[in-house]
Amino acid sequence: MAPTAVSPTQQHAQLAFSAGKKAAVDERAGEGLTKPLADMMGNWENFSFAPIRESTVSRAMTRRYFADLDQHAESDIVIIGAGSCGLSAAYTLGRLRPDLRITLIEAGVAPGGGAWLGGQLFSAMVLRKPADAFLREVGVPYEDEGDFVVVKHAALFTSTVLSKVLAMDNVKLFNATAVEDLITRPHHDDDDAEGEGGAGVRIAGVVTNWTLVSMHHDDQSCMDPNTINAPVVISTTGHDGPFGAFSVKRLVSMKQLRQLEGMRGLDMLRAEDAIVRNTREIVPGLIVGGMELSEIDGANRMGPTFGAMALSGVKAAEEALRVFDLRKKQNEL
Repeated sequence: MAPTAVSPTQQHAQLAFSAGKKAAVDERAGEGLTKPLADMMGNWENFSFAPIRESTVSRAMTRRYFADLDQHAESDIVIIGAGSCGLSAAYTLGRLRPDLRITLIEAGVAPGGGAWLGGQLFSAMVLRKPADAFLREVGVPYEDEGDFVVVKHAALFTSTVLSKVLAMDNVKLFNATAVEDLITRPHHDDDDAEGEGGAGVRIAGVVTNWTLVSMHHDDQSCMDPNTINAPVVISTTGHDGPFGAFSVKRLVSMKQLRQLEGMRGLDMLRAEDAIVRNTREIVPGLIVGGMELSEIDGANRMGPTFGAMALSGVKAAEEALRVFDLRKKQNEL
């Protein structure tokens, strides 16, 4: 059956240059280093790249990477996990607050988590309404099926949100980077914070290492980590797994949560509502969203539908801004 409706026609972005950049491009074009693709096609016999020295490539990468590490060692908000929930949170934060420094940390080489495919390696992504509002916000086309919408390929959703996040000047993604621990500070019951865990600590940042290093702590000598300070951390590491549910499992080991209730069986109707409604600050400074919440609350798994992931990310961003602004008002930043 044909879909009842389709999303509004999307406008494609056009490449543009500022006057200064265009002048630089025109100047290089005169030197034969920059030319349209159309001029190259059919003329490959004498093709060659611009000259370069290998060390130049190394310096171009390392200079920028370590400059990013330096700038983001003090962040305003850190997001752990760049799956559909974490990316949605990063997009929302970057759009609403371009004044804040947002750091996004992903253990995998490829951000996106399970959002590159639908269920059972199928292509299409299903989102129940009203999550279609987020698709329109980021410009992802879809087919409208009444109570739900379908994106023709999950990779279209993931790549679109990812590209918009990476284009934001105030957001930096560190992928292939694992969070190994949480930075804590003493916290007392009379402090004006609303976390629900056992009193004792507030979260003040994350402890990081390259993922390949983290995977070899058992068979190599000590390889100490790095740190990023931030007054607010959003954790969206998914349900239990090798890197999943990391923050909430760490809270249990720190005796800030009594125990994890564990994810229950699949029930889409209950699961998606519960994840969005219960996205919240768990202990002071730590907001948990997405399927990581199911391990705390004993919520049902939702399976191959992604609306709750997007909207949990939006709510996590909103909650993070509330906590950040409260701490700034109290002169704690």
